[in-house]
Amino acid sequence: MFENLLYQNASLLLSSDIQAGKLPGALLFAGPSASGKLTCALEVARVLSCAGEQRGNWLCACDSCRLSKELISQNMLLLGARDCMGEINAAKKTFLTAAYNNALFLKAAQYLFIRSVRKLTLRFSPILWENDDKISKISPFLQAIDEKIDSILPEKELAENEELSSICEEITGECKKLSSSFMYESIPISQIRNLSEWARLKSASGKKIIIIENIEQMNESGRNALLKILEEPPSGVVFILTTTRRGSVMQTILSRVRTYTFSERSEKQQEEVLSRVFHVSFGGTIDSYLQTFLPVSREAIFSVAREYFGEIMDGKIPVAAKIIKSCADFESSFLFKSFLLGVQEASKNFSDPLSAEFALRNVGAIRECYNNVSIYNQSFAAAIEKLTRDLTVNKNSLFR
Repeated sequence: MFENLLYQNASLLLSSDIQAGKLPGALLFAGPSASGKLTCALEVARVLSCAGEQRGNWLCACDSCRLSKELISQNMLLLGARDCMGEINAAKKTFLTAAYNNALFLKAAQYLFIRSVRKLTLRFSPILWENDDKISKISPFLQAIDEKIDSILPEKELAENEELSSICEEITGECKKLSSSFMYESIPISQIRNLSEWARLKSASGKKIIIIENIEQMNESGRNALLKILEEPPSGVVFILTTTRRGSVMQTILSRVRTYTFSERSEKQQEEVLSRVFHVSFGGTIDSYLQTFLPVSREAIFSVAREYFGEIMDGKIPVAAKIIKSCADFESSFLFKSFLLGVQEASKNFSDPLSAEFALRNVGAIRECYNNVSIYNQSFAAAIEKLTRDLTVNKNSLFR
C-alpha cells in the first residue's frame, strides 16, 4: 500500500497502524504544500475500503478499489480550499502526450487526468451543498464535466487525437469556470453541518472517509462546528484533516487527532516525483512546475503589485477591477498571494526614516486583506478596496 506516495515516512507509520488495526478515527496530515498529503489521504480512503485479498495493493481490481481510483466512491467526501487548475492542466498535458504517442503509461495518465479533475468536482458534491442556492448554478458544470469524463474512462476506446484534445480542452474549460466562480477560500459552516448529518448515516459497506484540506483556513464558526463532531465522532467514520501550518490549528482540534508529519522533499526528490507522475523532465520543485501552467507569470503579478503600490504613494486610488483583470481574475489563490507579497515587497523598498514603521503597519493591512478573502470569503474587489484605504491611511499618518 501507498506505492504512489514517494519519499514520505508517514506512509510507513500509516501502513503499520492500518495493519495493526490501530488507526484512529481522526487523523491530521501536517506538512508543506506538494508533499503528498492529499495523495496519501485518498490512498487511506482506498485502502480502508479495499475488499481484495491483498488489502491495499495498488493493483487490486476489486470494485471498491476501482471506484476509489476513479474517485467516485459513495463513501468519501472531500472539501476544503485548493488550487486545482495547475494540476488539471499538467495532468491534461501528460494524458494527451501519452495518447498521441500510445505510451506505455497511457492508462496511468488517464487516471492522473481523471483524478485531477475529480479532486475539484468532489468539492461540489450535492451532499455538501445541500440547501445552498448555488447548487442549481453548479450542477450544469458538474454534468458537463461528467459527460466528457465518461468518454475518456480507461475502459473506453479513446477518440482520435484532434477530437481527444478537444474533449480535454472542454473539460478543463468547464473546470476553470467552476473553480473561478464557486471555489471558496474558507469552508462554509453549512458544509460542516451537512457532512455531520451524512457522517451519522450508516454506510451500506465499508468505512466512510471525510477529507478536509487546509483546515487552518476555516473561520471560527466552521472550526467550532468541526470540533463538535470530532468530540463525538460517529462509528465507522474516519476524518482526515490536512494543514500546511500545524501551529495555526486549534489546540482543541489537535487534541482529538493523531498527527502524521510530512516532510519537505528535496528538490531532487521532487524532480523524481514529477518524472514518475507527470512523465516530464523538469529542473525544479513540484510547485514551480505547476506554476508554469498559470495564466499570468509571478513576475507579471509582481509588476502589477508595484504599480498598485506606486499609485497609492502618488495619492491616487487604484481601480480594483483593473488589478483583478490584469491578474487573470485571481483564478488561482497563488496569484492573489503573489500580488499581496509583491505589495509587501514594494512597501519594504520605500526609502525613508519612517519606512520601517510604514512597512510594519502595511504588513498588518496586507495580512488582513488575505484573511478577508481566505477566511471570510470576501470578494477580491472588496478586499483590495479595503487594502487601498488601509495603505492610504498608513501613508497619510506617517508622511505628511
